[in-house]
Amino acid sequence: MEGLANFKPSKPFIVGIDSDGCAFDTMELKHKECFIPNIIKHWNLQPISKVAREAAEFVNLYSTWRGINRFPALVKTIDLLADRPIVTRRAVQLPDLMPLRAFIDSNRPLSNAGLQVAIAESPNPILMRALEWSQAVNQSIEAMVQGVPPFPLVRDSLERLAQQADIVVVSATPREALVREWHEHGISSVVRVVCGQEAGSKKNLLTALAKMVSQPERLLMMGDAPGDYDAARAANAAFFPINPGDEERSWEEFYHHGLERFLSLRYVGADEATRIAKFKARLPEQPPWKD
Repeated sequence: MEGLANFKPSKPFIVGIDSDGCAFDTMELKHKECFIPNIIKHWNLQPISKVAREAAEFVNLYSTWRGINRFPALVKTIDLLADRPIVTRRAVQLPDLMPLRAFIDSNRPLSNAGLQVAIAESPNPILMRALEWSQAVNQSIEAMVQGVPPFPLVRDSLERLAQQADIVVVSATPREALVREWHEHGISSVVRVVCGQEAGSKKNLLTALAKMVSQPERLLMMGDAPGDYDAARAANAAFFPINPGDEERSWEEFYHHGLERFLSLRYVGADEATRIAKFKARLPEQPPWKD
């Protein structure tokens, strides 16, 4: 596990950057091919696989919950399924995730390691199944997610940023997967620290980074999910959105305009507000089947 304990800034700016869906076009691949098939398998949702997939895709990709940690996302997916009539018609018994909810609320790291500690202290079948599911997801990702390069202009943007900014990966993905993916594509060299889910929440990480800059506007978070924005705001940091479904254009705009404006302390204000408003409009809270 690597967090910020030994990190000391070397540049006047710090940039936190999310990985999946922000730097790499891996969100759809990971969720549709790795997370969701394992949700259906490990939580016995085969009789309602179509609506289970629909709910999981909405939570993880197309809603205001996009990008949240896998365990709260699983709970939200099951909660949405509880309202679907097909569940009753097909007599599907949804799991009672109360033990997992308690784990989420326990302030433990929302990681496999954190779950293992909770299980060691109080063995519970639901927690054990959640761990099996999460481990299976990681195995699927390791086998499936290969050869997916960063979005165009990510490399160019980071190389330019690194001249004046320390770059920190701030992600809810397990660190092992992050290190593998960033190293695979030869861009790990511009990153000072890689912080995955084991290092703590994005909010806590950015709050710690905020104490290392002389002005709030010298800390920037780049992300594709509302949680990235919320973490930035909690730390009083600037936020540059990578819009889901329009990622390449977002990186073009950052490379040609946003990057220079951030480094010249002219990004925070009307420019940032306009981008955030457009970003929020893309990710609704209400699922389409409830319209």
